Amino acid sequence: MSVMEKIEAPAPGPQETVRLGSEAHLRLMCRQLLDTHDPYQPALIEWPELEEETRQRIVSLPIWDMAVQTEGRTGLFVKTFGETIKDPLLKATIDMDAFEEARHKVVLADMVKAYGIELEPEPDYIKPRDAEWAFMRSGYSECIDSFFGFGLFKIAKDTGFFPKALIDTFEPVMREEGRHILFFVNWVAWWRRTMPWWRRPFFEAKVLAVWLFLILERIDMAKGMGDNSKAQENNFTLNGSKELGVEVSFPELARICLSENDRRLAPYDKRLIRPKFVPAMMRLALRFAPKSKTA
Repeated sequence: MSVMEKIEAPAPGPQETVRLGSEAHLRLMCRQLLDTHDPYQPALIEWPELEEETRQRIVSLPIWDMAVQTEGRTGLFVKTFGETIKDPLLKATIDMDAFEEARHKVVLADMVKAYGIELEPEPDYIKPRDAEWAFMRSGYSECIDSFFGFGLFKIAKDTGFFPKALIDTFEPVMREEGRHILFFVNWVAWWRRTMPWWRRPFFEAKVLAVWLFLILERIDMAKGMGDNSKAQENNFTLNGSKELGVEVSFPELARICLSENDRRLAPYDKRLIRPKFVPAMMRLALRFAPKSKTA
């Protein structure tokens, strides 16, 4: 099979059984990302004109520096990992992932400019020495942030904090986040089943190290360490409902996030596995959380 034939190979048919780690699994997870690509161009986005009160609310959110820098770093990390991949279909898919992550940064930069949001100077984005570690760090971090981001986006929509025109403008970015985490967790499942046996202990140790890194990072965020503005940025995924002008208890937020996570991933092929760790932790936390008195 030529390189182009492999890249263009179709996904397994709907009746075909797909075993994790198989060639069919590789084709399914790659075609899921490639075939659902939205070719929108950030330069053509018409940012809706906002009433001054609405614009000030959006400008005041303490997330824009972190969001732009995260997308800039993630785009570089995914692109660097793609440079190490030999399989033509997988490489084409990861390159598409990297392109979409870099495009998120352009979208955010355009929005910041359109609404007069002042950002701190961006840091230098340094190419990682361990490309696989960087890809895994970005992927698992997206699994955490997207889970809470889906719920907060739903709250912002339902409360009218973001006007409908702005919600519609950002919807493609939210869809892409769902596609990215779906591809990532399936890549992990595929790779751990196809890698040489001698690499598996090192890979599992790396997975554990990435999770410990992310957990410790978020513990520091929750403590609000360092400068107050940074603490606000870092705590947004946990306390974001207050920033959106509505008091939502943690159990309520967790239920909203679980519902939105399921909804956003539901349209994709059921043979692909879904992110499990964060939803499982939230369901476990809900078992011990006090019952909410509000709907």
